[in-house]
Amino acid sequence: MTVNEIKQGWNGRFYEDFEIGDVYPHPLGKTVTETDNQWFTLLTQNTNPIHFDRVYAEQTDFDRVLVNSAFTIALVTGQSVSDVSQNVMANLGWDEVKLPNPVFEGDTIHSYSEILEKRESKSRDNVGIVRIKTYAIIKTAKLSFISFAQ
Repeated sequence: MTVNEIKQGWNGRFYEDFEIGDVYPHPLGKTVTETDNQWFTLLTQNTNPIHFDRVYAEQTDFDRVLVNSAFTIALVTGQSVSDVSQNVMANLGWDEVKLPNPVFEGDTIHSYSEILEKRESKSRDNVGIVRIKTYAIIKTAKLSFISFAQ
């Protein structure tokens, strides 16, 4: 067996790689399972039965179990890492988090991010700050959107 040139894999973007207006469709999607929802809900000690009690959830306006919204945010954030935050020094905050549509077990979530701003840090000369808006696309019987900014 001959060894050809070894090529390095994707290591994420650095500050210099971001351009305002760029849009990065994130490569991985995830179908949310009952196990995903229940484990996350129980691990985070969320006691709202709408996330784990099917009988209770069927008596609500949703008529079924809702996926924990914190799980949705964590999943979409995770999907974006390889494109936007693999090499960050720190996540400085989230703002304008919006969850306009419910997510249900069995829904598939994909996401993409848009670069809104970038600037040099005022306090650290070796760091830049990039502001990003990340969107989730939820595939169910109908197409819905959910968005939040990182």
